[in-house]
Amino acid sequence: MMSLTTRILVGLVLGLVSGIVISLWPNDSLSSIPLFVEPVGTLWVNAISMTVVPLIVSLLITAIAGDHEQGFAANLGGKTVGLFVLMVASVCVFTALTAPPLLALLQFDAATIDALRAPGATLDTASVTLPPFRDWLVDLIPSNPFKAVVDSSMLPVIVFVALFASAMARIAHPGREFLLRFFTAVKEVMFVLIRWIMAVAPIGVFALMLTMAATMGIAAAGAIGYFLLLTVGLIVVAVVVLYLLAIVIGHMPLAVFARACAPAQVVGFSTKSSLASLPAMFTAAEELKLSPVVTGFVLPIAVSIFKFASPIGRACGTYFIARLYGIELGPIEIAVIAGAIGLLSFYSPGIPSGGLFIMAPLYVSLNLPVEGIGILIALDQIIDMFLTPANVTANLAVLSMLTRADREATDV
Repeated sequence: MMSLTTRILVGLVLGLVSGIVISLWPNDSLSSIPLFVEPVGTLWVNAISMTVVPLIVSLLITAIAGDHEQGFAANLGGKTVGLFVLMVASVCVFTALTAPPLLALLQFDAATIDALRAPGATLDTASVTLPPFRDWLVDLIPSNPFKAVVDSSMLPVIVFVALFASAMARIAHPGREFLLRFFTAVKEVMFVLIRWIMAVAPIGVFALMLTMAATMGIAAAGAIGYFLLLTVGLIVVAVVVLYLLAIVIGHMPLAVFARACAPAQVVGFSTKSSLASLPAMFTAAEELKLSPVVTGFVLPIAVSIFKFASPIGRACGTYFIARLYGIELGPIEIAVIAGAIGLLSFYSPGIPSGGLFIMAPLYVSLNLPVEGIGILIALDQIIDMFLTPANVTANLAVLSMLTRADREATDV
């Protein structure tokens, strides 16, 4: 019998091939198939989403309020955030050094430039209300945590749960023990539910890929194709480095780490959502025998603020727009773009392509055409399919590094 990883990959390939065949079919006789298949993929994604909040809440509470030495959460949190910042800074430097010279090889013809600059590719800023940074900062402490849950504002939820768990760890033993047992039971129930959802993952992935491929067909050529291939290529290089980090620093066997990551990567590729990939990441961490306590603490934070590969997509896109519009970027401008995008990667408002919209002030300050963001938004659906698996891999690589000492102590 095929493993879950193999079945998910088969579902991915069959969905892509079926969708492309439908898009290329000479008449409309197959055009209704995606309409019937699309709800299946949506139902599967909804099933994943419904587990996220109770899973995050139960994991954080049991990790922070459990029987650990004093200062456990603060110590682990400091290491985790420090590692996040170091890895994002490294990927920003890597992109700044590689993307501009490779994009300089790109030559545009007049037809390509006219197509890319068409009115449909401009940014309609009037239709989007971007929350200011001040509001985002204030909302980190939710006035109504239940509303934050309903609004899927995960970072405020995590802040509230972390504070709740920290306070819970300081109450009298009977009450703390009762709450700890309750949330431990919730966590175990969620893991059973996740195993059920992952069992039907091949069907959900097939439905998502068929719908997407039938809509897009075989797209992207010329300049757009070059940009996409370059960006995806840099993302692949970054993922290879993540595997090396997991092997060298995390002391994980390559085959074991790759096999455990694959289902979560496929879920990320098909859903384009790190949050939706969270249950699959917990399954991967369980297969890798990583500390449940560290996993329960780190992964909820990682999916909220750690966007390891996003600077590659955003910085490459910005350098591409500058090249498209004939704007020469010097070393200082290239460095400013890399640094600013690295910082902005930790702040993503809850709107579609929010990571792109928040770059508008950066474009204005560097005299880059803001309408170029509209072009990037049009291509964002493709880029995101590769960014999310890279972010998923980064989360698991970080976990392998943070749990190395615990695993070696257990082996001894």
